[in-house]
Amino acid sequence: MSIIRSVFRGSGAYLPEKIVTNADLARIVDTTDEWIVERSGIKERRIAADGELTSDMGLAAAKAALEDAQMDAQDVDLIVLATATPDQTFPATAVTVQAELGITHGAAFDLQAVCSGFVYGLSVADNFLKAGQHKRALVIGSETFSRILDWEDRTTCVLFGDGAGAVVLEAQEQPGGPGDRGIFTTHLRSDGRYRDKLYVDGGPSSTMTTGHLKMEGREVFRHAVTNIASIMRVALDANGLSPEDIDWFVPHQANKRILDGTAKKLGTTDEKIVITLDRHGNTSAASIPLALDTARKDGRIKDGDLVLMEAMGGGFTWGAVLARW
Repeated sequence: MSIIRSVFRGSGAYLPEKIVTNADLARIVDTTDEWIVERSGIKERRIAADGELTSDMGLAAAKAALEDAQMDAQDVDLIVLATATPDQTFPATAVTVQAELGITHGAAFDLQAVCSGFVYGLSVADNFLKAGQHKRALVIGSETFSRILDWEDRTTCVLFGDGAGAVVLEAQEQPGGPGDRGIFTTHLRSDGRYRDKLYVDGGPSSTMTTGHLKMEGREVFRHAVTNIASIMRVALDANGLSPEDIDWFVPHQANKRILDGTAKKLGTTDEKIVITLDRHGNTSAASIPLALDTARKDGRIKDGDLVLMEAMGGGFTWGAVLARW
């Protein structure tokens, strides 16, 4: 019996030109390259230029994804843009991207789940496509986290970077078997009891300011390893799979120690994990699509490969998506 699946048609990415190395950061805060690499695995990150907006980066990534998909923007009737750093409180950054692409039909909106945003965005778009309400979707993760960092706090400012990634999804009829292309299952979780472990200390209704990112690193690490490994296991069990069946794990790029801890808990190896955080830092909702595009462009992820994506972010929110490219 055939079914409708959300099939990946293309991917794209954008990174700002400005590279900030650990040595650069050591000149403005009390830190060293060795300290940052040992605790996070990050060596450099990109920082948006003055006047470069979340929508600018999201638009560039969207155009690259459309080109990769060999698709015209007018073919898209849904845009889901995951971000915690929108251009403005409103309107949604997604409608700016929609307008710049010349799209005047369908729907466009932002989604806020912090570092889990892209996984949440895939899930939302997948459900719209499977329900038949839309045919083709752009799912974008775009962040300018440099704008909400306290550049005097060495525990947070060294971890994050700016960038954007995007994918094009298309509703396609598939046979309904294990060899199908597209998204198989999505799994989302949240637990607001831990919202004060990773948050921004500002907002329109509380302080009327943007605020700065605050984080309890040890608590975030502990929950991240447990929650991510757990949701990955849920995704595997839901599809009758084991870690050995997965061709590529594409995790949120937060911290190398989190990736190592999760891999150990799940029982897989580094060889199957796509890692870009050493060059990108933590780009929040943009990290998974950036990693996806990197692995596709360098030939690692090929058509037919089974890919498991997973993330955890402030809230706490976390989730996983299992798909065949």
